[in-house]
Amino acid sequence: MMIAILTVAIAAGAAIVLVEILHAATSRLGRRSELAADLARTAHHPFLATVTLFAIQQAVRGWAGDFPGRGPILHLLVILFIAAFAWLVAALVLVLEDTALARWRTDVPDNLKRRRVKTQVVILRRVTVAGVVVLALGVVLMTFPGIRALGASVLASAGLVSVIAALAAQSTLGNVFAGLQLAFSDAVRVDDVVVVEGEWGRIEELTLTYVAVQIWDDRRLLLPTSYFTTKPFQNWTRTGSAVLGTAELDVDFSADVESLRTELRTACEGSKLWDGRVCVLQVTDAVGGNVRLRALVSAADAAALWDLRCLVRERLVAYVWQHQRDSLPKVRADLDRSAEPAPPRATPREPSSDAQVFSGGRDGEERGARFAGAQSHFPQGD
Repeated sequence: MMIAILTVAIAAGAAIVLVEILHAATSRLGRRSELAADLARTAHHPFLATVTLFAIQQAVRGWAGDFPGRGPILHLLVILFIAAFAWLVAALVLVLEDTALARWRTDVPDNLKRRRVKTQVVILRRVTVAGVVVLALGVVLMTFPGIRALGASVLASAGLVSVIAALAAQSTLGNVFAGLQLAFSDAVRVDDVVVVEGEWGRIEELTLTYVAVQIWDDRRLLLPTSYFTTKPFQNWTRTGSAVLGTAELDVDFSADVESLRTELRTACEGSKLWDGRVCVLQVTDAVGGNVRLRALVSAADAAALWDLRCLVRERLVAYVWQHQRDSLPKVRADLDRSAEPAPPRATPREPSSDAQVFSGGRDGEERGARFAGAQSHFPQGD
């Protein structure tokens, strides 16, 4: 028994010394290489556990001789080695993820491709780690002779078992496949600005089973990944980080629109939030006694756009109040005129061509023929 203990101690000590020497060398290289530094920091403990358990297992198997409990101890060492090796593989996958994300940083103005790579790398890392854990658990179970003997009968009924498992885990598997689909279809990526369930926010985390949306007021909206493959949602940054936004304002018909355009241009050019692309003021509606103005502006990202829209709206409201107070929205009412004589009835006239879209002129006739067909055009009368 003493020989076994001494053998184990020597093997464990030699493994620890070897690993620490390699760790010191890797740390020294880490001063010049970020990859080496990350490797020394992340993979040190799993590598130490893997090498130490392997050395102890080989020492017990080859030089410790026979002692009471040798079989169960060897079995336990095999299980611990499998778990440590799976830990090491997961750590190496994490190092590769950090290296890829360090190369494709997202804190830059035009980060569309970088966000796509980040989303795919994160999903692949999660799938790989999950696969390593499942595979390690399967290998551990197969080290038990009873379970290994049961394998033949399990394989014989694998079809039925797989059908039952698929039905039981239909929702979970659907979310997993939806997560993979999102990662490689570019429908949504990490840091994308989206509108879901009436809430405006950005994709904070994308996993195999759920998506975390950080809402503008710092709340988190958690949705299953299948939501983004089965329901419509708005993605403001799918093709680029720069976005457009509007600020609407109702004024009276007497408003001087051109001076408001000048004020909008002044507000945009005086703000760092504007990216210099779009600054337009248009009349989009003129019914109900008011004129609706729409200011269309652009910004480098959705957060800056929100603040810019608020700024533009504030500046236009202040300008109308200070310089065009007569242009504020008014409510018009027609007082009772029952005592006044009725105006003479106008003689009906044929409408001019400027009042008709699909008839009343050569252009109108051609337009009507294209719209309704040459044989089913408006009747010309008896």
